[in-house]
Amino acid sequence: MPYPILDPTGTTATATRGRQGSRAPHARRRRDLRGATVGLLVNTKQNAAPFLDEIGRLLVDQHGAKSTIARTKVNFAAPAPEDLVKEMAASCDVIVTGIGDCGSCSASAVADGIVFEAAGLPAAAVCSEAFTITADAMADLRGAPGYQYATTPHPVAVLTADQVKDRAAQVLGDVVALLTDQE
Repeated sequence: MPYPILDPTGTTATATRGRQGSRAPHARRRRDLRGATVGLLVNTKQNAAPFLDEIGRLLVDQHGAKSTIARTKVNFAAPAPEDLVKEMAASCDVIVTGIGDCGSCSASAVADGIVFEAAGLPAAAVCSEAFTITADAMADLRGAPGYQYATTPHPVAVLTADQVKDRAAQVLGDVVALLTDQE
């Protein structure tokens, strides 16, 4: 019998839950982002808001997205509240969430991405490379082994405003690939 492990999202799971071959929720991808409303789920980590704002700006300017809607979670380590997920699912076409710049916020960003996918929205979670093990563990725990997310070099929290913009530009291609059926 598997031993229960603690899920940082506040529920209990078994050690084998994510390894039983269940498929990750995967919303239908858009062909492109033209006319899309992009939801930006900011997790309160240092530089998360300007990072996601820049990604949103680039998606509008370079990929034809219509607009962005930014919302901020109360706690970077907790999953997005159900009412926030419902609000964003009703008003957005795609979601970008992050930034996972520590272990708990990386796990939470991936958990949020999986929830939005299950709600029918293509989602791109962004985590720093230093915390892929934590992000992958959360995907497994949430029954979504192999869940895909974008990564950026660690850290993001200490970057200057110009460095944040550069970092957002560097990860933009991966975000677009996660949100669309483009490769």
